[in-house]
Formats: sequence, C-alpha cells, structure tokens
Amino acid sequence: MAGHVYNVLFLCNANSARSIMGEAILNRLGAGRFKAYSAGANPKGTVNPYALQLLESLNYDTSFARSKGWDEFSGPDAPEMNFVFTLCDSTANESCPIWPGHPMTALWAVPDPSKATGNDAEQHFAFADAYRMMSNRIGLFTNLPIHSLDQMALQQHLEEIGRDQARAS
Repeated sequence: MAGHVYNVLFLCNANSARSIMGEAILNRLGAGRFKAYSAGANPKGTVNPYALQLLESLNYDTSFARSKGWDEFSGPDAPEMNFVFTLCDSTANESCPIWPGHPMTALWAVPDPSKATGNDAEQHFAFADAYRMMSNRIGLFTNLPIHSLDQMALQQHLEEIGRDQARAS
C-alpha cells in the first residue's frame, strides 16, 4: 500500500481550536501519508485567535484554517475518510453523519482550551496544553504500521491512543 494517502477528519463542536490544531499537526507530521481535515458539529464560523497565534508561532501555515460544519464531509462529493477522530465528549454524543466509506473512528477527547478562564498567560497555556495532547496522539498515530494491522487491531490502537494520552495529561 505504498503511496496510499489516508484521509483523516478531526471533529469537535465549534471547529475553532482543537480540530484546527489537529488538522495542522497531522498535515505536517504525516506529510505524504495523511491528508487531514477538520469540522465541527456547530461551527463557530471563526478560528480562535489563540489557536491561530500558537500555530503561527510554531511556523504552521494557517491559510487553510476556517471553521466549517461536518456536513461538508458527508456529501457525495466529499473526500472519502479513512479515519474520523472526535476530540470532545459533547460532540461524541452528537448524532454523527454516516460517513461515506465507513471510516474507523475513535474518541480522542481533549479539554476545550477556548473555555479556559484567567489572564492571557493562562489562556495561552490552555491552548499550548491542548496542542501538546494533540501532537502526542498524532505522533503515536502516524507511527502505527497501519498497512500491516488488521481492522480490529488498528481500532484497538486508535482507542488506546485516546485513553492512554488522556491518563497521561
């Protein structure tokens, strides 16, 4: 399966921070092997400025970043997803669309940094912490021998990445 590019969708509620960071991180770490997308159940319509500032400070190109609904990825013209990762518990309980191709899914819950309170430094820390969690999970994911795992083993690994990283944080 050399040369195969896996499509990955990161979902959260507003598509303004965590899923945007996931899209950026995977497109960098998985360059050539993965193509990441992001969407939200109830898109905010704008990307959180703290998320943009963090990504830009880490030299990510943020020109891709826009808040959009998951309906963009459920229609017949949408790219077929291989993986869909839900990043928040509230979205995990939403009624998700039936994705074309029936991709593998997993819950990788990450606390919503946009709900952080406090001064500017505390809010920046919340975004940096969410970024760290996402980056760790995506690093583990990109190192999986996807092509050599059967579906059940791969599903187990995807779920473990979400659980293990949640305990580590």
